[in-house]
Amino acid sequence: MDNVIVGRHISGQFNEDLESVINQVMQMGGLVEQQLSNALNSVSENDEGLAKRVLANDYQVNQMEVSIDDSCTRIIAKRQPAAGDLRLILAILKTIADLERIGDEAIKIAKVALESYSGKQQDLLVNLDNLGRRVLEYLQAALDAFTRMDVDTAIKAHSTDDKINREYEALMRQLMTYMMEDPRSIPQIMSVIWSARALERIGDRCQNICEYIIYFVKGKDVRHTTAEDFKNL
Repeated sequence: MDNVIVGRHISGQFNEDLESVINQVMQMGGLVEQQLSNALNSVSENDEGLAKRVLANDYQVNQMEVSIDDSCTRIIAKRQPAAGDLRLILAILKTIADLERIGDEAIKIAKVALESYSGKQQDLLVNLDNLGRRVLEYLQAALDAFTRMDVDTAIKAHSTDDKINREYEALMRQLMTYMMEDPRSIPQIMSVIWSARALERIGDRCQNICEYIIYFVKGKDVRHTTAEDFKNL
């Protein structure tokens, strides 16, 4: 891990502890990214086996969150970090909580692949997949920014959430219209609605991760910053 992120300390063990935790976060991020990708593929390819694999692998995400949380707690207890080091640990704790929830949302999406849809309803799944691919790219950008603690990348990625929200709202209007035209489709379409909602929530989680990066690097809490002020960071 680059010392620009970790910094240099008199205690070499402190450096090793921080680097180990950050590497674990990267591994967790990679796993969550794969879970989301597999969930989307299970829907687009109507792959029941892949969907079940996503459900089965969720425990790994949960275990990684618990392990990283425990490591951070030990660092705080043993090293009593201050200033930038403490901000880094807080950013990590918040990030892994959001990653675990992204993993939960991926489960909801994978469950769509276990449903049966008519030919006409498949068009709605295509639109769901389009939204999903944009959200996956957003997650990849947020994780890339976290890996390098790159504020510029985080700020750029942060604005993606507005685009995702607009696509989500457009998809929801389509789904509502479809249910009104064909009430018999309501049970299946509700599953798509919950999946669309899950994708929108993942977008919010990615936005949070970008804000944690800014908090660590600049020491500023930007959770409720206006769009105009955000541009001036």
